[in-house]
Amino acid sequence: LSFNSSEHGCGLGCSCLKVRLSMRSHESRVKNEIESVSCTMPDEMARPLIRGRGGGGSRHLEASVSEPGAPVIGILGTGDFSRSLARRLVASGYQVVVGSRAPKRSGALFPEEAEVTSQMEAANQADLVFVAVFPEHHSTLVELKPALAGKTLVDVSNGLQIKHDGPSHAEQLADLFPESFVVKGFNTISAWTLQMGPRDGSRQVFLCSDSHKAKSSVMQLCRRMGFVPVDMGLLSSSLEIENLPLYLFPSWRIPILCTLFLFIFFYLYNFTRDILQPYIKSEKSVFYKMPIETVNVTLPSVALVMLALVYLPGLFAAFLQLWWGTKYNRFPNWLDRWLTGRKQFGLCSFLCAVLHAIYSLCLPLRKSAHFKLLNAAFKQVKAGTEDAWVSEDVWRMELYLSVGIMALGLLSLLAVTSLPSVANTVNWREFSFIQSTLGYCALSMATLHTILFGWDRAFKSDRYPFYMPPTFLLVLILPLVVLLGRLALFVPCMAGRLRQIRRGWERSRHIRFTLPDDDCHNGLEDDKSDEH
Repeated sequence: LSFNSSEHGCGLGCSCLKVRLSMRSHESRVKNEIESVSCTMPDEMARPLIRGRGGGGSRHLEASVSEPGAPVIGILGTGDFSRSLARRLVASGYQVVVGSRAPKRSGALFPEEAEVTSQMEAANQADLVFVAVFPEHHSTLVELKPALAGKTLVDVSNGLQIKHDGPSHAEQLADLFPESFVVKGFNTISAWTLQMGPRDGSRQVFLCSDSHKAKSSVMQLCRRMGFVPVDMGLLSSSLEIENLPLYLFPSWRIPILCTLFLFIFFYLYNFTRDILQPYIKSEKSVFYKMPIETVNVTLPSVALVMLALVYLPGLFAAFLQLWWGTKYNRFPNWLDRWLTGRKQFGLCSFLCAVLHAIYSLCLPLRKSAHFKLLNAAFKQVKAGTEDAWVSEDVWRMELYLSVGIMALGLLSLLAVTSLPSVANTVNWREFSFIQSTLGYCALSMATLHTILFGWDRAFKSDRYPFYMPPTFLLVLILPLVVLLGRLALFVPCMAGRLRQIRRGWERSRHIRFTLPDDDCHNGLEDDKSDEH
């Protein structure tokens, strides 16, 4: 190094040298610290995110994945349900051990954190065991009886058909393992729901067992996995739980059959009036109307009748309570089933209404509509008439479409509110207002829509081919009966009495709540003065 002899130059050179030496010293200290830390700490970043699966079919659990103190969960079986269950349990912080007849072959199908081993070893290690094998193979697990003694067994099996008489698969499993505690559950949860999480499927898990302790442990496991356990009582309820996944729309059967019956009836009725009658009478072929036009006339008929069937059982129930003078008499079974199926009736009505709107939008797109328009224009030119404006028809169509759109909008609101996710966000008063008050408004709008469609056609003789009245007259019968019945319940004398009955009043017995004394030990007195 050469330094300037001048005072200024020497000062500058010394300062630069001090800075450089200081920086080199700091870099040396940092480098030594990094090297010392790298020698003492494991190389975590060098580990691959996805580890290989070589080296045997059995893998030990990592303590860093499972929470300390968590029970070891065993799974007997290596099917689709077992793999999804293992993934969900590992994600929930449980130690999982899977018992397989061929561990080396099945090991690659399960997550890294789950140990795949033999069935005997899995039974020995686990504290709680899921029996995920078909019920006809339960007998092959008898050799595990000593290892499973005193442990909780969760039966997740389902049958192939609905059984009305026992024993259930869970009860048969309990007979094979009398020293274990059998819990029936998770059979209503699909492998897809387990793999994707409870947000994309049903959250409820139905459980039953004769052991309260075993059932409580499985309920705790359900909650930790993100599901909602539902206690179904003793193991004798397992047959009902096993039948649940086998039902095919049990609450939809009658509404769907009713919808199909009404559709077939009105379709044949419209076909006879609008297609068959012109062909028989004047040999005029209009069979092209069958796919679109006849269907479009049939769908609103079904929608309006189905909507009336939603509110008709409520009127029956109200008039029965008025007739009986009490709310404590049980409704007939047919009325009870009808009342519980009103939601399905309403959704079928909404489906038909939406299809009617789509079909109506497609009407001008048909070739037949184009030809009719051209023929009408040609006839107008040929007749020499310049103005074909008919105010009555224009007003009828404007009102008819406007009211129909409002009816469809109200039906859409009813359909959306019937969804459980939406219904849970409103209180009972709001839900009752939407489903009852707005529901009757939708029925009124749909009825008015049909009346405007018919207009004065009911009074024209040419509208009665084969002495068959227009379709809209048949459709209006039931909705008008329902609306008139509802108006009758608005009469003050009937509305007041019905309100009293639903608050506990009885015609033959007027109950008063009093303080108990020596003569009246239950606090209830019968008031005979009100009997009539």
